[in-house]
Amino acid sequence: MAGLDPELINNVTWRIPNALTIVGSRSGEERNAMTTSWVSQLSMEPVCIGVSVEAEAVTARLIREGGSFTVNLWNAEDSRALVKYAKPADVVDGAIRGRDVHDAPSGAPVFDDAIAWMDCTVRHEFPLGSHVVFVGEVGALDLVDPDARAASMFDTRMRYGGVARR
Repeated sequence: MAGLDPELINNVTWRIPNALTIVGSRSGEERNAMTTSWVSQLSMEPVCIGVSVEAEAVTARLIREGGSFTVNLWNAEDSRALVKYAKPADVVDGAIRGRDVHDAPSGAPVFDDAIAWMDCTVRHEFPLGSHVVFVGEVGALDLVDPDARAASMFDTRMRYGGVARR
């Protein structure tokens, strides 16, 4: 990375058109939800989804311990809700930051407000410095609102990627 301008790196990588999702995680009775834009389909047979999570995040620990995660696609018209999940989430009466959830077959939380969701069982984990990529095989999924457009970074003022801002 020597010789590359960090601001230019950020301005270029922030333009990668990724969906902005909420990743649900659970270990035992502890649950969390985290906004992430680093999500991609990685395989067709079996269908595998990869999510990149900060290595020290609560979500990384819960995915590792629980062995699963959910990817909740969010309606672009309700993208303000995604800001709530940038920090560890409070869980009260089964709701995470005030949004109702139910358990996926793996036990990881699925948001009732998601326009679509996937329940993934961890098959691989790749530590990559600041982040870890979890590869999960999709075991269950649903398309709740086929007419809604999934949110992306462009629908918010959030910016994530490139290099750390100091």
